[in-house]
Amino acid sequence: MLKLRKSKVSPAPLECPLTECMSLLGGAWTPDVIWSLSSGARRFGELRADIPVISAKVLSARLQKLAEKGVVERRVMPTSPPSVEYALTPLGEELIPAINAIVSIGQRLKVRARQQHRRTRPRPAARR
Repeated sequence: MLKLRKSKVSPAPLECPLTECMSLLGGAWTPDVIWSLSSGARRFGELRADIPVISAKVLSARLQKLAEKGVVERRVMPTSPPSVEYALTPLGEELIPAINAIVSIGQRLKVRARQQHRRTRPRPAARR
């Protein structure tokens, strides 16, 4: 039986910050919302157009959750009729490099999967 090796990772705090961040980013559509807001403020309808497969109910819930966490700011514009804009807070903007890294790795994983699929795909029989 192999001896259990001691971990070299420092112990996680009682409330793990990694778990906190991943619970935020792990929510359905949350990375998409942050990605859409990364280039600037957007109105609700614009976000729906950016992410056409998300329902209005889910988008509204995600925006509310992100606002509660301090990632998104909701601004009511003094127009007639009033309109609402959503923008990333400085905390939300700090997530952009992490999301960019995830996108980059995702692209590499897709390329790798395509290459593996080509290697494992049966070749057509030779004609005689």
